[in-house]
Amino acid sequence: MIIDRAGWPFIGIALAPAVFSVAAGFPGAAVALSGLALVVALFFRDPDRRPPHTPGVVVSPADGRVLSAGPAEQSHAPPGTWQQISIFLSPLDVHVNRIPIAGTVTKVDYVPGKFLRAYRHDAAAENERTEIWLEHQGHTIVFRQVVGALARRVVCRTGPGSAVQTGERFGIMKFGSRMDLFLPIVARLTVTPGQRVRGGESVVARLPDEASGVAGAI
Repeated sequence: MIIDRAGWPFIGIALAPAVFSVAAGFPGAAVALSGLALVVALFFRDPDRRPPHTPGVVVSPADGRVLSAGPAEQSHAPPGTWQQISIFLSPLDVHVNRIPIAGTVTKVDYVPGKFLRAYRHDAAAENERTEIWLEHQGHTIVFRQVVGALARRVVCRTGPGSAVQTGERFGIMKFGSRMDLFLPIVARLTVTPGQRVRGGESVVARLPDEASGVAGAI
């Protein structure tokens, strides 16, 4: 099992009680306590994914449950008119984040804020977050790593000027959080609220074909 490097300090902390138990002569307790480290390791798991290579396909940037899919509220969205897909990640979901579509990162903004529960409607506009802007063949895509009540830290490992590929890992959110994806109004959304998605694999939208200008079938 691959573990994201952000998890090793937390796994070490979780293992500490088991190590102390062994040193104190309580191996049985150490076995029980080591289960905590296993739980933490599972949270930071980083499974391989196989993104589709169909032109114009947008994949989910995170594992989780779709909270909303449709026109974005202007008060919560970047300036302009957008389609929005919001995904809630529970502590049991994979928290490694992936690039939704190939392109060039043009901007990364960190916005300080609150730590409201990630599924709340106002969390998108008020919580601490990192916002990544990407250009794909003349289309602008924006996606946000949003912290929650438990996830008080997001890690973003990309920056302006980076050429990225569909499904590529770009960061992680710790201990329950939310991902908001903003797409051009011409995008055709292919998910509905309540649907489960897998980061880097599940197709969530389709951008117009460059030649025809039509968001065709997937």
